[in-house]
Amino acid sequence: MSSGLSTLRRGPQARLGFAFAATVLVVALLGPLAAPQSPLGLVGPTYGLPGEGTLLGYDYLGRDVWSRLLHGGRSVLWMSFAASVIALAAGAVIGIAAGLSKRWIDHAVVWGTDVLLAFPDLILVLLVVSMLGREPWLIVLTVAISFVPGVIRLARGVTLGVVSQEYVEAAKLMGYPWWRIVLLEILPNISTPLLVHLGIMLTWAIGMLSGLSFLGYGVAPPAADWGLMINENRAGLMIQPWAVLAPIAMIGVFALGTNLLAESVSRAGSRIAVRKGVKSRARTLMRGNKRRLRESQS
Repeated sequence: MSSGLSTLRRGPQARLGFAFAATVLVVALLGPLAAPQSPLGLVGPTYGLPGEGTLLGYDYLGRDVWSRLLHGGRSVLWMSFAASVIALAAGAVIGIAAGLSKRWIDHAVVWGTDVLLAFPDLILVLLVVSMLGREPWLIVLTVAISFVPGVIRLARGVTLGVVSQEYVEAAKLMGYPWWRIVLLEILPNISTPLLVHLGIMLTWAIGMLSGLSFLGYGVAPPAADWGLMINENRAGLMIQPWAVLAPIAMIGVFALGTNLLAESVSRAGSRIAVRKGVKSRARTLMRGNKRRLRESQS
């Protein structure tokens, strides 16, 4: 595992992806502390161009674009992370349970997953948000639910592949409880594809949440939000392009960074998985030897 992780750290693609994603995260988390103006203050002319006292000019109401850019990342990023983590946790639990359950339960889960995957994610989120409101927690939960079927399918597939391995069969024959087998034998060996999928979901989530704000179903104005900034200033794109291009650049850089990281983890994952499998087999054999020794002594 250490060899695979060191390969991941040395890879230029992983370092570049980390630099991109970390830069956007730092801007989103610490940016409000460095903003020169209030994100809601009317401090300049409508669609004012960059110049003295303003780095990126002013938006359609005369608000400082740089200040709104520094304030606008927190909402979309925390919602993206929350939705992705919730979807990963829920989908992994259901997928692993389906992979270990009886055939009819597994078939029912697969059928339900296929039905949910038939609905486009964005349409489902728009339908729920338009009916129930656009509270942040509701948007996060809806986006997470739309991601869960994909996680279930992935977790179930990799679980079925791991369950047939000899170290899992050995753990079953030794009488270990199912929760111990899941935590010590199965989960460590399916973590790599799940982490890769988490990075992909982060990219989907930030794009979907920005799209919701652009369509008017996300963060309510006058709050600073990158997707909302694109929607508000699109009419003046030819006059003051920075009010639109700056938030697009932040979203694009973060999405590119997470994609590069996910691809790097996927490449290093094969080596990590092999090492985990060897360690799992050795650990299972050691436990079995200790148990047999205790039984012989008793």
